[in-house]
Amino acid sequence: MPAHLLIAFSLLASVVCAGDWPMFRGPANQGVAAGEGYALNWGPDKHVRWRVELAGPGNGSPIVIGDRVLLVGATQQGRQRSLHCFNRSDGSERWSRSVEFMGTEPTHTTNPYGATTPATDGERVVVWHGSAGLFCYSVDGDLLWSADTGSFQHIWGYATSPVIHDGKVIQQCGPGSRQFVAAFDLQTGEKLWQTDEPNGSNSDQGRYVGSWATPQIVDVAGQTQILCGLPTRVVALDPADGRVIWFVRGVSSDRADLMYTTPLVQDQFAVAFGGFGGPAMGFTLGGSGDVTETNRKWLDPPQPRQPQRIGSGAIVGDFVYIANADDPGSIDCRDLQTGQSRWRVRRTGDGPHWGSIIHAEGRLYAPGQSGVTTVFAPNPEKYEELAINDLGEQTHATPAFSDGEVFIRTWKALYCIRQP
Repeated sequence: MPAHLLIAFSLLASVVCAGDWPMFRGPANQGVAAGEGYALNWGPDKHVRWRVELAGPGNGSPIVIGDRVLLVGATQQGRQRSLHCFNRSDGSERWSRSVEFMGTEPTHTTNPYGATTPATDGERVVVWHGSAGLFCYSVDGDLLWSADTGSFQHIWGYATSPVIHDGKVIQQCGPGSRQFVAAFDLQTGEKLWQTDEPNGSNSDQGRYVGSWATPQIVDVAGQTQILCGLPTRVVALDPADGRVIWFVRGVSSDRADLMYTTPLVQDQFAVAFGGFGGPAMGFTLGGSGDVTETNRKWLDPPQPRQPQRIGSGAIVGDFVYIANADDPGSIDCRDLQTGQSRWRVRRTGDGPHWGSIIHAEGRLYAPGQSGVTTVFAPNPEKYEELAINDLGEQTHATPAFSDGEVFIRTWKALYCIRQP
């Protein structure tokens, strides 16, 4: 595991073990799986250790802590929003906790309620239910606290997941008439600070604005910072008080200010992808204030329009790989330092890719909406397909990888995949 990921992972509570998958995209929110023995091939009747039916569809991803698998769900058109805990051994439900939301919160048919991923420090589990609020439970299901984060109204719904760091819960809230990042005390739920994002609201005249990216903790020249992908820029915040340390602009397009993906980081370099045809940009970390001119090293040209990007990619060596959400779907490889494209392939059987790529055992796993997970080699010279795994059920979620097991959430079920 790269040094910057070890630093970020060490900031979690010591009760989280190396094999756990404690938040969205795993340890350090970088889509890198530790361990070995993960299946290369699977299907409905192949290498499925267990399958559990779910009460309704959702895009939130599972997390794994010890002998527990946790997942967010929603029923009754979002009026009941739940956190479910399953036994890892057989998929039986260990406990379920629901909150009732009777307000109005729009979403899109492709993004059902239950779109977020919980986070854990090994003792507590935190989940954001959008306008229903932020909730903290013990790993045994006891409600410890809840916090009202306000109402969020956007035609595409909510999806940002919480991050736990140094006794705080970091939650990016939005999109809607306001967009902000806030920190809450992990023990009590007290709000410690809130940083509003200027121009982070919905716009008129057909221009879409919003971010669904999940923050991540990064080490910038020995200083811990919170990296946030926001509608028009990437911002680094001070975890102590939420102060904006520096920011880089460049993800807006001629028709939208959108970011769905979490910025990708390797050492002191990062890549961010705009949504809805917006550009990608590469930049170095650090500095003070607006560092766009000094830190941004490359930016996609306005034409041709870029593919839609919703799931986050992965950095392997000097190259960035991302599975796109255009239809029928495609996978890209580009140079990390220059942004130059190395190759792009169409994936006609996958459907758009909403789930994020995971790097495990020297392979890249790219889930598609059709239920197909494409496994390919991180080869910058050419697309090198290793396996096509079809569960035959729609999925928009990112799989979790833990100690040789792959956990996949479809719109119908939760799967545990293990190769004997």
